Amino acid sequence: MTNDIKVHFLGTNGWYSSQTGDTTCHLLELPNCYIILDAGNAIYKIDEHIIENKPIYLFLSHFHMDHIFGLHILNKFHFEQTLTICCYDGGEKILNNILNHPFTMPIKQLGYKVKIKEIYEGYNKGFPFKLRAQKLVHLTKCFGYRFEYEEKIITYCTDTGPCSSIKDLANKADLLIAECSLKPGQAALKNWPHMSPKDAALHAYNSQVKKLALIHFDADNYPTLEHRKNAIIEAKKYFPDIIGAIDYDTIII
Repeated sequence: MTNDIKVHFLGTNGWYSSQTGDTTCHLLELPNCYIILDAGNAIYKIDEHIIENKPIYLFLSHFHMDHIFGLHILNKFHFEQTLTICCYDGGEKILNNILNHPFTMPIKQLGYKVKIKEIYEGYNKGFPFKLRAQKLVHLTKCFGYRFEYEEKIITYCTDTGPCSSIKDLANKADLLIAECSLKPGQAALKNWPHMSPKDAALHAYNSQVKKLALIHFDADNYPTLEHRKNAIIEAKKYFPDIIGAIDYDTIII
C-alpha cells in the first residue's frame, strides 16, 4: 500500500467567497483516513473525494466565520463512518452552540454519527497519525497543526502573523500549507495578524520544508487569480518550491 497523501485544495479564499474561490477548506487523503482542514464554504466539495469508508477528521483552526460557514451544510453528507470534529480546548461548548437551533440542524439530527474532540497544545493521542498542535498569533485563539503519517509530514498554519510556532510545526515538513492574506509589501494591522508572501516564504525557508502551498488569499487583496501571481513572484524570491493553490487543485505528497 502506498503512503502517498493526496492534498485537495477545495477553498483557497480568505474572508469571503468570490470569483477566485470559496472560503477555506482543504482535504488530506491518507491511506487510512481523511483529514479536513477547516470548514469554510468549500466544504460542500468534500464528498467528491470522500468515497471510501475510512475515518473522517475535521480540524478547525479557530472559529472565525470564514472557517466555519460550512458547518451549516453538514446535513448534505451521507457518511457511513463517524465524522470527528477536532477543535482547540474549550471549543466543544462553542460547537454545541453553533451546531444547534436556531443556527443550523443539531448534531443529533444528522444522518450519521458526529463526535467532538478537543485538542491541546503539544502532541495529541488517539489518531491514526501523529498530531501536534500549537497556538498561532491571531486576534483570537487559533491552532496550527502538524500531521505525521509514516515518513510524510504536512503542516497547516492559517490566520496567523509570523511566529515561532510556525517554525516548530513546519520543521522539515514535506509540505507547509500557509496563509497569504496580505499583498506583497503590505503590513499587517496590529490587531489583525496575518502574513504576506514574504512572511510565508521565509518561514518555509527557515523551517527547511520541501514545498510551500499558499492559501487563504484575502478576497479583497486578491480580487482575481492574476493578482495571486504577484504573491508567487514575491514569495519565490525567498523560497523556490511554491504553489499558489487554486480551488480544485490536487497535489500528491
